[in-house]
Amino acid sequence: MNQSMLLSRKFYRRGPTRRESGPVSFSDIRKRFGFRSIGIGRWVTREERDVAASLFYDALSDLMAILRGPEIVISLRGTLSFQYGIGGRPGVSAFYEPASRCFSLAKNAGPGAIAHEWFHALDHYLGDKAFSDTDGSVFASEAWLRDATPVPHPLNDRLFDCFKSIMLDESGEKPSELFRASCRIDRETGRLYYSRPAEICARAFEAFVQDATISNNFLVSGTKVSEEAQMGLYPNAGQRRRINNAFSNYFTALGTALRAEAENRRDQPFSNTRSSRSRQRQA
Repeated sequence: MNQSMLLSRKFYRRGPTRRESGPVSFSDIRKRFGFRSIGIGRWVTREERDVAASLFYDALSDLMAILRGPEIVISLRGTLSFQYGIGGRPGVSAFYEPASRCFSLAKNAGPGAIAHEWFHALDHYLGDKAFSDTDGSVFASEAWLRDATPVPHPLNDRLFDCFKSIMLDESGEKPSELFRASCRIDRETGRLYYSRPAEICARAFEAFVQDATISNNFLVSGTKVSEEAQMGLYPNAGQRRRINNAFSNYFTALGTALRAEAENRRDQPFSNTRSSRSRQRQA
């Protein structure tokens, strides 16, 4: 996608109006969602930047609505950064960097990958909050599969239900069809990628987002009609419904908890804000 294609391409979207006051900037995005930082590549023109900012704003607003949470969900309590048109890698259009807690989208190939990379960030963020014997380098999905020690909490229970619905079959005893397909493709290609827990869960999350009543193919695309979908690398039929239900239960509860927390802070503006260890384990 060169400059002319970026500016001329139309991204399908179905959902409420997000920008009643007109165009927005990346500064507006950072201010609204509380990102730690936002970086824009030097080769992104002013016109491209303006178009991209509006597309990002709508996509992140749509994601927030799908997750039924407040703005801090998107920035993971202000710990997350993102870059557009910076740090490209050969053959890679988008990626999440755990060391810097930043997700990056290439200028020429990033659209449609936001949901996938954002879930990587969430999965990483939750690693040392949902489990007591992991460090900041471990993803929650990987820790769950390796039987790390869970932190008892109702939200964590719902999170683990998501992982179970993704990686195990309906009986909860055997690998799921999605897991088996991912392993098969890795065997055929001779590399470990699709069967990594973080990748399987990010693709399952993409499917959940694409199945929402709000549609935005700048946010997500390809979980139904794509080469990867035809290979079985996205959940299908009954498993897809189970996964969507588990994600819906988790994010609904998470959003409710975060809004209640924010309301409590407004009611007690001068109270001690230091959280206990158990509260720090929450998302």
